[in-house]
Amino acid sequence: MEQIQLNEHNKQEYPPMHTCEHIVNRTMVNLFGCGRAVSAHIERKKSKLDFALPHAPSPDDIARIEQTVNEVIAQYLPVTTEFITQEEAAGRFDLKRLPDGASDTVRVVRVGDYDECLCIGLHVANTSEIGTFRIISSDYKDGIFRMRFKLI
Repeated sequence: MEQIQLNEHNKQEYPPMHTCEHIVNRTMVNLFGCGRAVSAHIERKKSKLDFALPHAPSPDDIARIEQTVNEVIAQYLPVTTEFITQEEAAGRFDLKRLPDGASDTVRVVRVGDYDECLCIGLHVANTSEIGTFRIISSDYKDGIFRMRFKLI
């Protein structure tokens, strides 16, 4: 069986939006105690993330998400990568999302000391390259909070 090399990336991505996704994920985990997004669609103009939550966030919660993400972006945090083995990643990261046959080496992306996760995506070098995060709409249905956002 041929191994999939996770460190090679063939998707067209917009690095500021993808890095922002990491910040949004960590913000949701920190504010609501939920897991990272259960579904993501990241594009240049606008993106959406779905989170499993027991109840709909209030308008104040949504404003707090936007404010927190922008505060993190404004810290001008470095975005760095590190390669570690799956064995080293076990217990530190959720390896269930790795595809069958994944290489033994995985890539960790860090956004300063705010977030770290396994990722093969393209990223900015510093959060100062992201811009301003705006939630443009959201809805809640059947335990899923969907957030649509853009960068200005």
